[in-house]
Amino acid sequence: MPAETFPQLLVEKAKQYGHNKVALREKEYGIWQPVTWAEYLEHVKYFCLGLVSLGFEPGDTVAIIGDNRPEWVYAELAAQAAHGQSIGIYQDSIVREVTYIITHSDCKFVVVEDQEQVDKIIEIWPQLHGVEKVIYYDPKGLRNYTEPYLMFFPEVEELGRAFEKKHPGWFERRVAEGKRDDIAILSTTSGTTGNPKLAVLTHDNLLSMGANLMAVDPMTPDDEFVSFLPLAWIGEQMMSMACGLQVGFTLNFPEEPETVQENIREIGPQVMFSPPRIWENMVSRVQVKIEDATRLKQKMYEWALPIGYEMADVRFEKREPSRSLKLKYFLADWLMFQHIKDQLGLRHIKRAYTGGAALGPDVFRFFHALGVNLKQIYGQTEVSGIAVLHRDGDVKFQTVGLPIPGTEVRIAENGEILIKSQAVFRGYYRNPEATTSTLVDGWLHTGDAGYFDEDGHLIVIDRAKDVMTLQDGTKFSPQFIENKLKFSPYIKEAVVFGGGEHPYVTAMINIDMETVGKWAENHQLAYTTYTDLAQKPEVYELVRKHVERSNADLPPAARIRRFLLLHKELDADDAELTRTRKVRRRFVAQRYEEIIAALYGEKDYLDVTTTITYQDGRTATLQTRLHIESLNGQRMEKVSAS
Repeated sequence: MPAETFPQLLVEKAKQYGHNKVALREKEYGIWQPVTWAEYLEHVKYFCLGLVSLGFEPGDTVAIIGDNRPEWVYAELAAQAAHGQSIGIYQDSIVREVTYIITHSDCKFVVVEDQEQVDKIIEIWPQLHGVEKVIYYDPKGLRNYTEPYLMFFPEVEELGRAFEKKHPGWFERRVAEGKRDDIAILSTTSGTTGNPKLAVLTHDNLLSMGANLMAVDPMTPDDEFVSFLPLAWIGEQMMSMACGLQVGFTLNFPEEPETVQENIREIGPQVMFSPPRIWENMVSRVQVKIEDATRLKQKMYEWALPIGYEMADVRFEKREPSRSLKLKYFLADWLMFQHIKDQLGLRHIKRAYTGGAALGPDVFRFFHALGVNLKQIYGQTEVSGIAVLHRDGDVKFQTVGLPIPGTEVRIAENGEILIKSQAVFRGYYRNPEATTSTLVDGWLHTGDAGYFDEDGHLIVIDRAKDVMTLQDGTKFSPQFIENKLKFSPYIKEAVVFGGGEHPYVTAMINIDMETVGKWAENHQLAYTTYTDLAQKPEVYELVRKHVERSNADLPPAARIRRFLLLHKELDADDAELTRTRKVRRRFVAQRYEEIIAALYGEKDYLDVTTTITYQDGRTATLQTRLHIESLNGQRMEKVSAS
């Protein structure tokens, strides 16, 4: 019988490869530590049996919080093998978010990485009435912790070994009894409008999605994949688990979040999937490095990049490049592009994917100019991650491609995108009202607005509720403008306002502290804090040039008329961003209501008062004057900040 669940696939791969092939690889203390498929199964088996000996029953939930490590996937598969499910929590979640997810999902066990996560659980323990044990797998700093509910990961595995002696064959029988319709994971939605909902995804949902994806883009057991995005995110579950277990490629875990880029370069993966912010950060890194390069290298880059763009445009238009262009591109690739891709860890990439939000066309064209086969996907947590995908040789940067096999996509009368497939989720956990409004007659109502072009490609405009109606009556996506702005290495985040009662388009911009700070140092511009740097007239002038460049490609009614540089970075801990770094527009609009009003006022400045809290609990109040820049030919006067 074909495997129907993740644990059954693990058993199948362990029988096939045993100790002869590496399943997982983790970098520890500078050395890549391999785990074979047989060892992978052994860890899952004994952790599963250990959980069962502690009282884990079918239908129970294990919450997992921490960086991507082998223990994460052991815990997830162990829960599934015992006919339960797991839920991932983002490692940078604050205690309020952790409390909500653990209590809302009725968790019985919590698996955490280290002391930082243990401390979060200890702080909220009185509120976690259903949790029986907290199991950690990095013991550093926890020697003197005496809480009776704490256990070390290997201790649970030892309990599993003792359980097997009393119940031989229990694990194998229970795994074999698993069905496709069993719940595999509870996956949190992005939560752009409030607390995240918990999508119930079965093994059937995830495996059918993975099979349909690989029917378009086959992967091989020899491929390498670096798992560096949170396993709590459906995109990482999609690639690392749903595809990885079906294909049997090697899953690599970076040493630390700070070493991800270096580790990707060491592994040289063939497949990579990342949200737009990762690709945007790569572009910024290249642009900053080129600015610091020698004059010769800068000249070579300035010569090569237009050739790359020309080749990319020819391929987008499905035309045959001329001999002259082929020769020029060969030289540009050999002299420049191969070295850039090597630095980014993309030299061996066969296919790269971006999803989770729209990627700006400028970023898209940049990677295709380098020769990276970057493709847009479209999907949601509720459809197990992916429903629409670009095909090789049929990439149009303004679209998200064609539906994958087994997937129906249609546009409702109001312009909303609807999806039906085997991968569509079962519903929201403990939220029947939201389930009823989202799932209608088997169709998933995505909440996104879009349409099909003449080639059948899906074009996603934006979230339906976020689409702006401009002065001339046309509808426009604020996300499109924001993505154009974020192509600048100096702009980290942007929130665009306009439409409705707002007579024109404005923007609230976060500078990128690292790149702008480096620019300031190179130009001998002294500064103290983020706020001080953001309000420098020279920085406003720098950002203004990039805003004007973005405006040049926009319809007149969609051009930014006024903008300001925010005195603080938008932060997920302040609920301004989701954990996947999407802007919570409604919340931001409420929190910065005074600033938005000033953008549509007549003054060219606004005095704001900010209260900051130090780690020891002390607070301080800061007053700052924010300049508002108008793009009407005027230039900024020197402003003061107090």
